[in-house]
Amino acid sequence: MTEPDATLERAIGHTFADRSLLRRALTHPSLDRNEGNYDRLEFLGDRVLGLAIAERLYERDPTAAAGDLAVRYNALVRKEMVAEVARGFDLGAHVEVSPGERAQGGADKDAILADACEALIGAVFLDAGYAAAAAVIDRHWVAHLKTSARAGKDFKSRLQEWLQGRGRPLPTYEIVSREGPDHAPHFTVAVSIDNDEPATGEGTALRAAEQAAAQAMLHRLDPENE
Repeated sequence: MTEPDATLERAIGHTFADRSLLRRALTHPSLDRNEGNYDRLEFLGDRVLGLAIAERLYERDPTAAAGDLAVRYNALVRKEMVAEVARGFDLGAHVEVSPGERAQGGADKDAILADACEALIGAVFLDAGYAAAAAVIDRHWVAHLKTSARAGKDFKSRLQEWLQGRGRPLPTYEIVSREGPDHAPHFTVAVSIDNDEPATGEGTALRAAEQAAAQAMLHRLDPENE
């Protein structure tokens, strides 16, 4: 593997003291290397991203209800959004995958881009701490944070209005799973429209999970509507 391009460091706004962390963050699990891959870093970075986004939403809108914050949070940390951010600094050009994985689309896949982006955040966290990782997140999520108030609106109503305006059937919502104790449940909800593939959403409240599912479906049907 060639040394990761310094242009990536400039793009994300962080220069690594330990470049082995950067190397690992850019290595897909399909490659069998002694130095490891990005799986563990992705696990860590996902939590760092979640904390930073939750903190920013909490600070930016002190009057927002918890349910609305949850909907906005889900919109900002979902895989599709993280992949969109990753494309903004051309992360896919730096991620290394196996020939077999590359033949199937490789680092152009949303799932791989999102995982690598979260791994990169985890790598920055280990390299320089939470403040440095949060600064990277601020830099690349700032535009989405500024417009995230729209995500606090009622996506179920917006989806219904969008469908009605096109003469399509109304959506149906189904609880896919409910996990966790009664005092801290976690819901996964699927929304279906006619014969379209269902879209799912998650949340710590049923309403938030339904809103997240509706938001994901609306984004799929009409990305500009988001």
